[in-house]
Amino acid sequence: MGDQMMRGFFQSLRTLQGRRALWTAGGLGALSALALPPLHVLPVLLVAIPGLIALLDGASPKEAFRRGFCFAFGHHLLGLYWITEAILFEAARFWWLVPLAVPALSLVLANFIAIPCWLAVRLRPGVGRILTLCSLWTLAFIAQQFVLTGFPWNPIGSVWAIPGPVGDVLLQPVAIIGVHGLTLLTLLLAAAPAMGKRVLVSALGMLAIVISWGAARIAEPAQPAPDLTVVLVQGNTIQGQKANRAAYIDIFKRHLALTEAGVGQAAGKPSVVVWPETASPFMMDSDAGARAAVAEAAAGPAFIGAIRYDEHDQPRNALIGVYGPGPVAGIYDKHHLVPFGEYIPDWLPLPVKILPGVGLAAGDGPKTLRLPGIPPAGALICYEAIFSGQIVDEADRPDWLVNVTNDSWFGNSTGPRQHLAAVRMRAIEEGLPIMRAANTGITAGFDAHGRELGRLEMGEQGVLLVKLPGKLPTPPFARFGLLLPLGLTLACLGIGLWCGRQRRA
Repeated sequence: MGDQMMRGFFQSLRTLQGRRALWTAGGLGALSALALPPLHVLPVLLVAIPGLIALLDGASPKEAFRRGFCFAFGHHLLGLYWITEAILFEAARFWWLVPLAVPALSLVLANFIAIPCWLAVRLRPGVGRILTLCSLWTLAFIAQQFVLTGFPWNPIGSVWAIPGPVGDVLLQPVAIIGVHGLTLLTLLLAAAPAMGKRVLVSALGMLAIVISWGAARIAEPAQPAPDLTVVLVQGNTIQGQKANRAAYIDIFKRHLALTEAGVGQAAGKPSVVVWPETASPFMMDSDAGARAAVAEAAAGPAFIGAIRYDEHDQPRNALIGVYGPGPVAGIYDKHHLVPFGEYIPDWLPLPVKILPGVGLAAGDGPKTLRLPGIPPAGALICYEAIFSGQIVDEADRPDWLVNVTNDSWFGNSTGPRQHLAAVRMRAIEEGLPIMRAANTGITAGFDAHGRELGRLEMGEQGVLLVKLPGKLPTPPFARFGLLLPLGLTLACLGIGLWCGRQRRA
């Protein structure tokens, strides 16, 4: 009975025309967003993706573009609503952006699903068209990582980042094919009901194999762990509190006190302290007094998020390595800056002044920081962690990753939780443990299999002590990067086009 009802539902979608089809596509797109972190309502994909496929049946290329566009618009409108939270901090100046920002971004991102629909519908309905659509959709999302500075937020593959052991197992394929390859597999699995019972049964069999393999892989031991405790500091500084020098001092003292408490809990064992993005209100690279205070509190190496000014007097978002009261032990400058949040892209001059000066200057790229007494660490600041395959200096590969962020801009919304899911997937892709210090949360540690080792929730003030685990042998994805998901997707595209031509014949 359930099968007949679903068939009737999808058949009714094929008969929709005009605005009813567009509104339905938008609703299905919004429905699909419920599968994203932190909700993970995965069954909705078995309705939303086949529903979109049914809407494309019988549609002209132009109409397929419109329906795919509306689907994507609904998906991003719900999935990215949290961006509005950042504008509300400056509501007095940018109130007019509140109703525009997320819809405008969704209009841009919608093209990355609409164009695959426009192309795939040129094939006859059937398996070939579906394989082609899923492949083109994945290729478009890979392109989304690079086009217009890139914004690869919420890949469909992230729906498997379910907190706990279930997600640990289901995410293991990203060690081979990355999150983009997992996106392709997720789309194919969700589309299986539209390809018939035999394909659906085969897809479920493949899922069972993936689960078995993931469970076996996660049981593999990592390399010997260093004797090191990571002290992750969460100062819980509410956005906008750094208003004057008195506030600066209070914030700095708060982080020093938390650092001393955390190091004390480490009971004299080797430790490294990590402060969140821009946690220090003082410029650690040029302020010897601030470095001395941190060195005394940390009693060892520390990574401090702070703004610094370079030799051209340009501000940079930096992670400063401190070891003792002397000169800095290392500097990493964020290289993947946030458009409009940290700089204004040259290709889109705005009639209003959003950022002071010209914004922040970008660093040179991924970098490994080497501080005395601890394993080499790869640095990631804020949303750099969403760029799959672009986070590690392959010429100087680290033993672990440090991610510092300030998600307080986005309040207690889904945004910080989606960000955390991306961080977890980077650990699995690179086979490296990752330690994350977030200003207002979520601070967490993950081992090289992506298993959570502890967390501080949103809005908490405190420290999280995590024993640094060992790394894994370099996974295939870390060796070959985006070539693996790209090759898999192109192979699937080739099969889809071949099947489509066979159907035409």
